[in-house]
Order: sequence, then C-alpha cells, then structure tokens
Amino acid sequence: MTSLASYRKKSSFFLTNPIQSISSCMGRCYYDLILKINPFFIHTLYFISVSLLGFGILEVLKPRTEPKPRNIDLLFTSVSAATVSSMSTVEMEVFSNEQLIVITILMFIGGEVFTSMVGLHLKRFNTTKTWKNDEKNMDPVEKDPVSSLLPTSYLDHVVIVSDLSQNNGDTNSNNKSSSLVYDSIQFLGYVVLGYFLTIQILGFSFVMIYLTVVSTARNVLKNKGIKSSTFAVFTIVSSFASCGFIPTNENMIVFKENSGLLLILIPQLLLGNTLFPPCLRFLIWVLGKIKVLKFKSNYLLQNTGEIGYFHLLPSSHSRSLVGTVSGFLLIGFGFFSAMEWNSGGFKGLNAYQKVVGGVFESANARHAGETVVDLSTVAPAVLVFFVVMMYLPPYTSFLPIFKNNEGQIPPKPEGVMKEKWRKRAIQDLVFSPLSYLANFIMAICITERRSLQQDPLNFSVLNITLEVVSAYGNVGFTTGYSCDRQIRADSSCVAKSYGFAGKWSDGGKLILIIVMFFGRLKQFSMAGGRAWKLS
Repeated sequence: MTSLASYRKKSSFFLTNPIQSISSCMGRCYYDLILKINPFFIHTLYFISVSLLGFGILEVLKPRTEPKPRNIDLLFTSVSAATVSSMSTVEMEVFSNEQLIVITILMFIGGEVFTSMVGLHLKRFNTTKTWKNDEKNMDPVEKDPVSSLLPTSYLDHVVIVSDLSQNNGDTNSNNKSSSLVYDSIQFLGYVVLGYFLTIQILGFSFVMIYLTVVSTARNVLKNKGIKSSTFAVFTIVSSFASCGFIPTNENMIVFKENSGLLLILIPQLLLGNTLFPPCLRFLIWVLGKIKVLKFKSNYLLQNTGEIGYFHLLPSSHSRSLVGTVSGFLLIGFGFFSAMEWNSGGFKGLNAYQKVVGGVFESANARHAGETVVDLSTVAPAVLVFFVVMMYLPPYTSFLPIFKNNEGQIPPKPEGVMKEKWRKRAIQDLVFSPLSYLANFIMAICITERRSLQQDPLNFSVLNITLEVVSAYGNVGFTTGYSCDRQIRADSSCVAKSYGFAGKWSDGGKLILIIVMFFGRLKQFSMAGGRAWKLS
C-alpha cells in the first residue's frame, strides 16, 4: 500500500508540475552522470583544460622581447603555472605585462586552496539539492556526487549525508541531518573564502608598502621594466599558491639583501600550503567564540570526517602537522646554513640577512620553489636533502598510529564497503609514487642520453633527479644550465636564466609536462603500491 500511495503521489506531482518534474529528472540524471565519472578524470580534465586555455592566450599575446618563445615552451609554461610547479624553459622577463597577468590567473585558479574551495561550494550546492529532495519526500540520493570530486583515499573518512538518512526512516530526522550538514558546509565555505582573500590582500598590501618605502627593491623592478603592482600581485599569488614563479629572471636572488620582502613572503608560503589545515582549524575555533557561530564551529571541529573537507584535519593531526612543519623548517635551516653559510651564494650578506635567507630557502624547499641562491652552486648533500623534502606530501606529519593484527590481511567486507574494498585492491596492484618517479627519470635519461655523454657536468643524474622530483612535488627548484660547466666549450652557448629543462629536448620537456600533471594529481596515487611488502 505504501509503494502504491507513493507511486500515485509521484504521478500526481508529474501531471500538475510537468516543468518542475522534468527539471528534477534532469537533476537526477546529472547526479547519475557525475557518479559514473572517475574523480581522477574530472581533475585531469580540469587541469588540462586550464593549461590549454592558458597556452592559447599566451600564444596570442605578444611577448616583451623577440624572438617569440616556441609553442612547446609556452605550453610548458602554461602547464607549469596551472599545476603550480614553476618549472621554466624560458626566461620570465621575456613575457609582457599582459602575459604575466595570464600566468597570475593560471596560478590563482590552479592553487590547492582555490580548487578545494570550489569543490566545497559545489558540495554545498549538492547538499542543498539533497535537502530539498528530502523535504519533498523524494527518493534520497544514494551518494553525494561531489564526493566524486575527492580522491578515494580521502573518502575513507567521509560520512555521506545519504548514508545518515538510510540509518532510519524518520523524514524529520533526515531533514535535520541535511540541514545541519548544509549549514556547516556553508559556514566553512565562507571561512575558507575569507581566509583565502584576506591573506593575499594583506600580503599584496605589505609588498606594495615595502616597494614604496625601500628604494633598492623598487629600483630593481624599475631597471627591469616590471610594474610594481604587477610584481606584487604576481609574487603574492605565486607564493600563496606555492608555485614559485617570480617575474624576474633570477627569481628572488636579486632580492636576497631585502630581508623585509623575504619575511613578508615566508608566511604566504606556509599559510597557503603546509600550515593551511591547522590555521583553518584555529580560525574556526576563534570564530566559535562568537555566540551566533558557536554551534556551527563546534560541529565542524568535532565532525571533520562527516564534512569531508580534506584540509579540515582532526585536532591531533593538526597539532602534529604544526610540529612536523616546524621541525622540518628548523632542520632545513640548520643543515643549509651549516653547509652554505660562507658560500658564494651568501657572499656580501650580513649575519641577519643570511639567517633570513636560510629560513626562506628552507621554507621553499617543501613546495614553493622560490630561491635566493643559485642551486647549481649548492653542495650536493643539500640538493639531496631538498629532493627528499620535495618528495614529501604537504601534510606529512609524525603521528604514530598503533594497529592491531599488523601484517594480517583484513577480511573482505560486505555490503556498502564492498566497492571501496575493490578500489583499494586496485590501488594495491599499481606502482608506488617512488616507482613512477624512477620510471620518469629513466625515460628522461634516455631522451637526453646524448647530452649526458657530451655534457656530463650539466646533465648529471643528480640534476635530472632534482628536476623531476621538483616537477612531481610542484616545487620548481632547478639547478639551471651553465655554459661554464661544459667540458667541451661551445662558443655559441648563451647564458640564460631559466630552468635546467630549458636545455632539454622536446621529448624530455613533454615527459616533464606529464610529471607536473602527475604531481598535481598525486593524491590519487598516494595509496598505490601497498601490496609490495619490503620486509
């Protein structure tokens, strides 16, 4: 009787509201389509589309100097900006002011905080749809479609709203659950948006004030023909997105004596990347002190898994992340300073400037890629340390977890967990990220084998490894290319201030483009290779 009454109700609704019912059916078809699309392909399509669009615009706009960069180099630059990798094959001062603005936009929409914020607002939109469907007593959506925008590894901690509604048949309870999740996601979306805009606006303001007050930094830009406003926007967006592009050929080397500018950029590097989760959690806690926001704030802090926003980490993980980031920063500063304190890169700097420069370099070693020294002159031991730091994911933390029955194969789950079990089984069979990197390095050694033989000092395996891991970590560190290191002197060699990949063949550049995409999407492969037991 219940099913018959429900059928009559739906039929009556269709006859009296044909337009609304058709739109509702289209919405459900949209949900079904989203559910069938692999989230990996959604992310891949986004970054490929943005990169191709950026390439097309850069190709149309005129550069500042001639000759015009080759199409492969323009595509490389567009991909590097969209994936916030800051790998370069041409000098940055080649680009005109209009092209620099395009690169700024690519970095802005390619940053992790921005893309996650867009996904969060889409999740709120779809939660609204679910809520309205519950209010109309329609069949609940079986799965939150926006969860397909998140990697599988993230979904292990997510409780979908529809799962809550399936636990009991109380319509009022379902509506309250949907409303609660919707309000919390809406509040979180506004918090992330405010955080995203406030940090960068403050950074832009501080840089502009610094350039106005300090003539040495202002004169550098004036001599290079770069507008102060363009430099400020470009640099802040790049730093917050952890891209590492700077509109000067020498990156931040020309500003190594401007410690105040470096101190302005260091918080941007950390707040937009490794310290974003704990800062976000702290901001929500502070807003919870406001009476009208207390309930939403407490709900977010206590139900991070149910909200399903990857950057909103549990309290223990956030505290551990702060300690780990601080530890890596101190270790990196100590090691770099011990090896490079009296090196040529710090020549002419006083002790205070060396300390600030060392902290700046250490902060960039994780994911940003801005530099105040020529990495080709840095000790090999420091380069190996940078390779390790670039390989680590941004939210790597020391958080001991003790598990029972270690080494035992878990039983095959039943019911709703069966699909997740199958996905994990597939992940066990694929390679680990380290295996993929080894394959990429070998492939580039093959494409550049002639240069490895004729120019072994520039084309060393260490330099190639640093370049590949830097692209995978979306960092941008590079040793560059030096005509002085050539064993067989080439009179036609011209010194250029761009990345080491600028001297690679087109095949090597295309492989590095794939590496940058792979690095930007590495969250989908972090769980790979678990079937390989090394001990």
